Amino acid sequence: MTSLRLAFMGTPDFSVPALQALIAAGHEIAAVYSQPPRPAGRGQKLTPSPVQAFAQSQGLEVRTPKSLRNAEAQAAFAALALDCAVVVAYGLILPKPILEAPRLGCVNIHASLLPRWRGAAPIQRAIQAGDAESGVTIMQMDEGLDTGPMLLRDSVPITPDTTGQSLHDALSALGGRMIVEALNGLAAGTLQAVAQPEAGVTYAAKLTKEEALLDWTRPAAELERQIRAFDPWPGSFFLHQGERLKVLKAELAEGKGAPGALLPGTLLDDALAVACGDGALRLLRVQRPGKAAMEAEALLRGYPLPKGTVLG
Repeated sequence: MTSLRLAFMGTPDFSVPALQALIAAGHEIAAVYSQPPRPAGRGQKLTPSPVQAFAQSQGLEVRTPKSLRNAEAQAAFAALALDCAVVVAYGLILPKPILEAPRLGCVNIHASLLPRWRGAAPIQRAIQAGDAESGVTIMQMDEGLDTGPMLLRDSVPITPDTTGQSLHDALSALGGRMIVEALNGLAAGTLQAVAQPEAGVTYAAKLTKEEALLDWTRPAAELERQIRAFDPWPGSFFLHQGERLKVLKAELAEGKGAPGALLPGTLLDDALAVACGDGALRLLRVQRPGKAAMEAEALLRGYPLPKGTVLG
């Protein structure tokens, strides 16, 4: 294996295993780039990103520019004299001078099987859409949005139990293993980038809190996938008597709502089976504001939701 001089560019906890893998493989990390510290918690104290916190624990130089579009930032990056830059959920657009500065360019660990699910939220959108699999693509970056040629791809199944969190963790670990292999191939000249196919392109729009509200007029199967996809964030919820109740787990149930039957959102029994636009959904684990999550049976002992109740 050839030891390379690298910059690592990432921000959330998803990125940390890749940095750990590069250090363990013996690569030289010349600098770590991450988003600037952000206010967090009740006190809104400035808090470093997970990548910055880990990098500093390893004694690595950390840079947190607000932009890479200015000449000063680009010159500082070029002065690192890099073999390659590894980018994992960094959060800043890399302009052409940055992309072209390293000898081997910039490579990205993307959490989907490109060209499906380019964009901001590939993990959640894959589950939400009912995809049978997801995976990681190691991509040579260009100026487009996740459009660069592919170096490596590997897949993992999406099962009926897969959540946003579990898929996040699986792909984060997979990306860490794959990036070491990809860099070995690039350094040896044995790995050739392959253009993404033009067919099958989809875009994973950024998640919003507003779309987490459960729309009971939609099919129950879609809502069940949404609940898994949005766990832990933004978390699916419904409204009842002014309260916002988060749904952490659900399953398909017997019964149905509209058309020609009950209004969607109507409880079909005394055990939280909800009529949907097509089919029904049984809520299994729910969380009231300011309280611990609990199984449906425990919730109903102190928070009656009888048959016939219409949920918002």
